[in-house]
Amino acid sequence: MRVPYHLTIIVLFLTVLGCSSPEAKQKRIEKDRAEKDSVSLVYDSTKANKEIDAFMQKLHKKSAFNGNVLIAKKGKIIYQNTFGWADYLHKDSLKITSKFELASVSKPLTSLGVLKLIEDGKLQYTQTVNDFFPDFPYPGVTIDMLLSHRSGLPNYVYFSEDKWPDRSKAMSNMDAMNLLIEFKPARYGSPGGRYHYNNSNFMVLASIIEKITGSDFGVYMKETIFDPAGMKNTAVLSKAVYETIPTDVVGHDKVWRRSVVQNYLDGPVGDKGIYSTVQDLFLLDAALKDERIVKKSTLDSAYVPRTDSKNSTFGYGYGWRTFSPKDAQVVYHTGWWHGFRNLYVRDLTHDVTIVLLSNMANGSLLRLDELYEILEIPVLRKSAYNANGDFVVN
Repeated sequence: MRVPYHLTIIVLFLTVLGCSSPEAKQKRIEKDRAEKDSVSLVYDSTKANKEIDAFMQKLHKKSAFNGNVLIAKKGKIIYQNTFGWADYLHKDSLKITSKFELASVSKPLTSLGVLKLIEDGKLQYTQTVNDFFPDFPYPGVTIDMLLSHRSGLPNYVYFSEDKWPDRSKAMSNMDAMNLLIEFKPARYGSPGGRYHYNNSNFMVLASIIEKITGSDFGVYMKETIFDPAGMKNTAVLSKAVYETIPTDVVGHDKVWRRSVVQNYLDGPVGDKGIYSTVQDLFLLDAALKDERIVKKSTLDSAYVPRTDSKNSTFGYGYGWRTFSPKDAQVVYHTGWWHGFRNLYVRDLTHDVTIVLLSNMANGSLLRLDELYEILEIPVLRKSAYNANGDFVVN
């Protein structure tokens, strides 16, 4: 049967209209992003950087590095590998997709969640915790201070040891907030004063995110940060939600026979509690460069050091540690929690990304000078620089 000409025109018009709708455009964007991410993760192990491999093999054997590593240069993976066990007791080998507790490497991600709310006009740097929690007993603490560890708040991790009544039950963020509200422990300093690194700051920020959005922190982070960045193997996992956090990677202390048991402090999130992979953190780096999450100007503000350190080479911005040698700009974060020890480095000048996730809390990640030299980037070690920011051999 022959279709009338006017009906053909209508069908074509509706087809074009459908393809140009906002929903269709968004689907095309997401498809293009997924394809780009898939291509960027392609890695041929036969072409691995031999110098880096030799260094990592040595680090594994001599310094007992146990974990996963990914190193990229100019957006291309030049080395990735796994070393050792996910769980020594079961002799489970690590996989490149193994999820590690990021520990304090969670903080840059939580910061991104906050910056997104600020960019969307739902939050301001100058707002205080009392704007969201009126009974909070420490007035004058702003979002800016929390992001840069200048709040002077007491650290809930230490304070709760004596105040949390049931060690068999995990705290939630609201439990931690309520402890601060009820017992009012002495603060470390005045709001806006000296830099003092403190887990309470980012636990409180995650609580504020939940208050503003009316959504669970994990759900918000998935929809706002992880999904746009293509981080399919990343999640917020709290023991307040799960009786046993669902991960195959177990944290270990300095000797293999001693695994670290999850406890009530594995409940609060934002300061920690995000689980991810080396590949997902590489994808996050790419997504930040593409401005998928927040604008470049917003990120640039997060990289400005806001500490009062005499050594201006190292500082702290909004959720990022900053390293500013004379010839580069580097942002990074370390993490150490319950048998996990991690390092996430982004050399913005030389376009180098280093992700080292370890489930053995030893000192292997302090012995990386040779790796930095192989990559031809500044050595990232505080004691390697004097007060003037000059590199010294020691």
